[in-house]
Amino acid sequence: MATTATNPPAALALFVWLSPAFPVGAYAYSHGVEWAVEAGDVCDAASLAGWLEDLADHGAPRLDVSLLAAAYRAAGDPAALAEVNELAVALAGSAERRLETTAQGDAFIAAARAAWPCAALESLVAPVAYPVAVGAAAAGHAIALDAAAPAFALALFGNLVSAALRLGAVGQTDGQRIIARLMPRLAAMAARALLEEPEALGACALRSEIAAMKHETQYSRLFRS
Repeated sequence: MATTATNPPAALALFVWLSPAFPVGAYAYSHGVEWAVEAGDVCDAASLAGWLEDLADHGAPRLDVSLLAAAYRAAGDPAALAEVNELAVALAGSAERRLETTAQGDAFIAAARAAWPCAALESLVAPVAYPVAVGAAAAGHAIALDAAAPAFALALFGNLVSAALRLGAVGQTDGQRIIARLMPRLAAMAARALLEEPEALGACALRSEIAAMKHETQYSRLFRS
């Protein structure tokens, strides 16, 4: 399966799938940023940028882009795709991480099957990890992997900046500066993801993982993770 030849009409679907308007409920998740704000780890533009850079280099979002690439490559083989999905769900390090990926993944599958059906999506059985769902859909519609991976990375981090904005940690202008600052890093992260094998995948952003677990019992919260 080609990873760089894109079907132009189908490629436009990426803009829809990764839009905040697509019904996966991404706006409801902060990936632990809410606890980081509560704890004082994230309090301004500089600290948010540092937090997100660490996630891009070492955290679960970096892992998710690699899982998307693995799902894309496995999309023609239902058994292999199921194995990638099993791995993706197992790699969720806490209850909220698992909720975050499977709730969005299952919602993506439901919406995409209704409007953009393909064999790869039909073969997946819930619970489905979010990056696996997007990777399978991209492959099923001949969208180039080297287009889908960075677009997915940007959507993930754009949502985290949006969460920080809604929490009052940064303003809109700083949020856009942070996204612009992250883009070269995200492009490099996506490029590395194309080369990684599932057996080698892992993430180690300990403060972020602690944030996910602490958020489960946070007294007052806006987000589900």
